[in-house]
Amino acid sequence: MTSTARHDTWSAGEHYERYMGRWSRQIATRYLDWLDAPRDAAWLDLGCGTGALTQTILARAAPRSIVAIDQSAGFVAHARAAISDRHVRMRFEVADAQKIPLDDASVDVAASALVINFVPDRVQALREMKRVVKPGGLISFYVWDYAGGGMGFMTAFWKAAIALDPKAEELGEGRRFPFCTADGLKALAAEAGWPAVTLAPIQIEARFSSFEDYWQPFTLGAGPAPGYCVSLPEDKRAALKARLKQEVGGDGPVSFVARAWALKAHA
Repeated sequence: MTSTARHDTWSAGEHYERYMGRWSRQIATRYLDWLDAPRDAAWLDLGCGTGALTQTILARAAPRSIVAIDQSAGFVAHARAAISDRHVRMRFEVADAQKIPLDDASVDVAASALVINFVPDRVQALREMKRVVKPGGLISFYVWDYAGGGMGFMTAFWKAAIALDPKAEELGEGRRFPFCTADGLKALAAEAGWPAVTLAPIQIEARFSSFEDYWQPFTLGAGPAPGYCVSLPEDKRAALKARLKQEVGGDGPVSFVARAWALKAHA
């Protein structure tokens, strides 16, 4: 594990839901409206996490089948327990995005939500997505606009953290994922051999009812910023909380932009 990735804890499904799941679900709805995938399709959900995109596919895309994979056994267990549909063939599996356990040309749509930036070999993962999609099928992914400041509530956290601990600068997603821009993501897709892509920003409002509603998920340890937060001694964590509260303007409510870049292409 790299020094910058040492706080990337992805295991506790319920904790991740509090931190990111609620926003992942909202943006998944807008993503599927933009994707405009065919009905009765066989889907791959690559990096399914706790199942935000899987559930949205079930609710809005009328799929024939879904294979949902993730490298986190904890996330897969959470998604498997939470999601079922007797009308749709479904399979949840612990697997590596860089070696998808599907045959060539075996699905109609391969989609990946908010995870490609965390894959060690991103280009290989995109090549694998292209491999498993039938000719003419859809390949697509989306990631948060870290580099462009599109994740406001994360940016505010790291700004406060860096003010107290300059070494925290190397841990922020904007620093770690500078390729999460329109040009950077197009370049990744081109390197992976994807045909001409369509790219669009997708945006929601991340609104918290109070500062405590905003702060509490950072104390649960699921994700880079929460992982960093729980690694701090109690006094330094209290100082960070006070600094962050000052940065965002007090007790709340608190609202931020949450923006992702989405890409799609026909295989």
